Amino acid sequence: MPPSGGIFDLCRFFNRRPIPCSAILLDVMGRIRVLSDQVANQIAAGEVVDRPASVVKELLENALDAGAQRIRVEVEAGGRKLIRITDDGCGMNRDDALLAFERHATSKLRTADDLLSIATLGFRGEALPSIASVARVTLETAGGDEPAATGIGTPIGTRIEIAGGKIRHVEDAALPRGTTIAVADLFFNTPARRKFLRAESTELAHVTALVTHYALAHPEKHFELLSASHTLVSAPPVARTAERIYQIFGKDTLAQLLPVAAELPLERAGLPEPPPWKREPDAPRRDPGMVRVSGFYSKPELQKLNRNSIYVFVNKRLIRDRLMMHAISEAYRNVIPPTSFPVVLLFLELPPEEVDVNVHPAKTEVRFRQQSLMHDFVRDSLRTALIKARPAAGFLAAAAAPAASSSLMPPGVTPLPGSPEEKSGELKRAEESDPLIGAEEGEPFQLTPRMPTPVTGRLAFTATEAGTESWQDQPAWGEALVSMLVSDKVQRTGDGTLGPADVPGFGGCSPSPNGARLAEMAAATTAATELVEAERASRNLNHLGNLRPLGQLRESFILAAGDDGLWIIDQHVAHERVLFEKILRDRLVERVQRQRFLMPLLVELKPWQMVIFAQIAEELEKNGFEVAPFGPQTLAVKAAPVGLEGATLERMLNEVIEQSSAVSEEPTRNEDLATLRSRVAASIACHSAIKVNTALDPVRMEWLLLELAKTNHPTSCPHGRPIALLYSWKEIQRAFHRI
Repeated sequence: MPPSGGIFDLCRFFNRRPIPCSAILLDVMGRIRVLSDQVANQIAAGEVVDRPASVVKELLENALDAGAQRIRVEVEAGGRKLIRITDDGCGMNRDDALLAFERHATSKLRTADDLLSIATLGFRGEALPSIASVARVTLETAGGDEPAATGIGTPIGTRIEIAGGKIRHVEDAALPRGTTIAVADLFFNTPARRKFLRAESTELAHVTALVTHYALAHPEKHFELLSASHTLVSAPPVARTAERIYQIFGKDTLAQLLPVAAELPLERAGLPEPPPWKREPDAPRRDPGMVRVSGFYSKPELQKLNRNSIYVFVNKRLIRDRLMMHAISEAYRNVIPPTSFPVVLLFLELPPEEVDVNVHPAKTEVRFRQQSLMHDFVRDSLRTALIKARPAAGFLAAAAAPAASSSLMPPGVTPLPGSPEEKSGELKRAEESDPLIGAEEGEPFQLTPRMPTPVTGRLAFTATEAGTESWQDQPAWGEALVSMLVSDKVQRTGDGTLGPADVPGFGGCSPSPNGARLAEMAAATTAATELVEAERASRNLNHLGNLRPLGQLRESFILAAGDDGLWIIDQHVAHERVLFEKILRDRLVERVQRQRFLMPLLVELKPWQMVIFAQIAEELEKNGFEVAPFGPQTLAVKAAPVGLEGATLERMLNEVIEQSSAVSEEPTRNEDLATLRSRVAASIACHSAIKVNTALDPVRMEWLLLELAKTNHPTSCPHGRPIALLYSWKEIQRAFHRI
């Protein structure tokens, strides 16, 4: 038995030196402790706030949830020094304003069941306390329903100052309805986090991209982004998304995007119903609702090097979802090269019960309840729209544009803070001294304001002449703007676009236009957008069958005349598209035409190629091949599809085997079969098609144009090369200075 003379006698019993009582007490208390609220908030800030753009995202979403119609974002030093967001939303009273900075305090949830149908952008109540714990925050808010603080009817508001998670000052103030929140000195108390921020230009580019995304998702609202002494984004409210695209990106971008819209009734497959004790006896059966998709997608001629120009919004929430990315890629399969990506702006609307947004700390990922249905719906909607539109590539645009550019957004911009693409590109951008330098050559899209176009006429320079209004507020300016846009005589900038910064009052430091001027500018934007859409709709391939062949250019390209201009058709890729779709149709009904050889063709393969061949042998057989082993590394080809023979057949087999070996090892079986089927059909079509430097008589050229007109995708070959280029009648007249 150990002695009972106290702690020190106990230590001597075990032959140990005396231990201070404090250490003994700590050991008795254990190692697990409850963290303080401030430490917990800073940990949460590490998940929610990792850069200034993350702060802007959370505060923008709060403003939109508050019903704001006008949102103004101001940043200094890329957001490191100051972020100020002002909105005209519903605001808060004093009690709500103080409670908003408590952890998990929110007005958007009441019970756990509410998590199954989240209809707001924010819902956790973590953003404000997390931001306040790593910055100096000033909140000014007024709900508009408080009693007046002065005799002129100004409502009483609340001003709160917080630094590092601690409330410094609270007072009443006379404020207009809405909320203004200023976040200064971000990460001032966490220097380790601050040193990981990038250059000011990089952080500003992230903020710019974020504001642009939400401006696209909410065309009915007014967005402004100001940095230092100039305006980066100024987007007054418009009626349609197409007009918003014209405002932000300009005429050329809108001309290369095509609209898509579709809807589908939802089925309640797998959706749990409320338990009987929570269900009212006479409650009607819930309507499953509809899933709708709308937005824009790019013509095949517009290609990007990465997915950064694919924007997907689910119930107005910007997300990054691999399922949607795959669906979009599948829609463009065999239309653009597999290493290129389109520009897509999609808005998905579905009942909140059908999507779970509570799966990511930054709320940038979602999980659909019916994933297969959503994937196939988006894929089929885009592909059907492509088939219906049949867009024609412009000759001048194809000759001037690079093969593929990096992104629709400015260089160095990640479309979504916290997304996987941002994480993977962070190391690369860290090595660049200035991430905004090094843009892809020929990149036509910029969000930086352009120089205003010259305005003729005498301007007022003195206070007496100018009066109280600035010169752009004069009524004549709005009328002139409409007439110039409609007549298309306004002076264009170097890239040929007219954005908001070309118009005084949209950009720069000019005062905001009044309501009448905003209406005139909106009307001008609408008129210009309709002109672009009308011109875009007229450029299609619906009249390929009516073209009149004129001859061949170097026995490789067919020159044809039509009512809309001069057409140049690549005869090889045109025939390749015709054969590709014919092979897929015949393969579907198992009516593939094959030719049997008098003597088998022997093909030598390497050992690893024999392994790959064994995996695709069944698909090759269904496409017209009859192949048998003829030794350990030799194949005997007894039959093949019509048009393949000799060295061409051997090259085709080697090509399919090489491509199959490079495919990912973990696709699902359905994806693998569909991809393999297309790959084999594309290779057969490519090696069987009419070659370049092949003379064609007029009858054969006319037949090829008629067959091409019958295909679903006459825009490009299965490998993504353009088939036909249009030199329009308008472009010809302009080149000869006729217009």
